[in-house]
Amino acid sequence: MAAGVRAPLFSLLGVVLGGVLTALSQRAVQRSTEMLEERRQVDAGRQARRAEQLQTIKDYLACVQEAEGVAYRRPHTWGEDEAWHGTASSVMGRLWIAERHLVLLCHADLHAPVQAYARALNQAVWREIGDSEVNEHVEEHKRAFMAAARASLAAV
Repeated sequence: MAAGVRAPLFSLLGVVLGGVLTALSQRAVQRSTEMLEERRQVDAGRQARRAEQLQTIKDYLACVQEAEGVAYRRPHTWGEDEAWHGTASSVMGRLWIAERHLVLLCHADLHAPVQAYARALNQAVWREIGDSEVNEHVEEHKRAFMAAARASLAAV
C-alpha cells in the first residue's frame, strides 16, 4: 500500500512542481519583457528630447544668422533707414525668444554661452561695439556657444 500511495503522491508533487516552475518562468519572462519595454520607452523619450533640443538649437542658429545679417547691414548714421530699424527690432525679438527656448529646453551648461552670444549680437546690431567689426565682436561668443551646444547634445 505504501508503494501504491507513493506513486500518486509523486505524480501530484511533479504536477505541482511543474506548475510552480512554469509560473515562475512565465513571471520571469513577463518581467523581462516589461523591463525591455521600459528601456525602449526611456530611449524613445531620450531621442525625442534630443530631437527637440536639436531643433531648438537650429532655430536659434537661424535667428543668429538673421541678426548677423542685420548687424552687417546697419546704416552708418542713425535715422537713415527706418525700414532697417523695424527689421532689426523684429529680428532681435525673434532672437530673444529663441534664446529663451534654449534656456528652457537645453542643459544649464548651455545657458551662459547662449545668453552671451545673444548679447554680443544685440550689441553689434545696435552699434554698441565701437569700431569693432561684427565678426570680430561675436566670434568668441559663437565658438563658445557651438562648443557648448555640441557638448549638450552629446550628453543627451
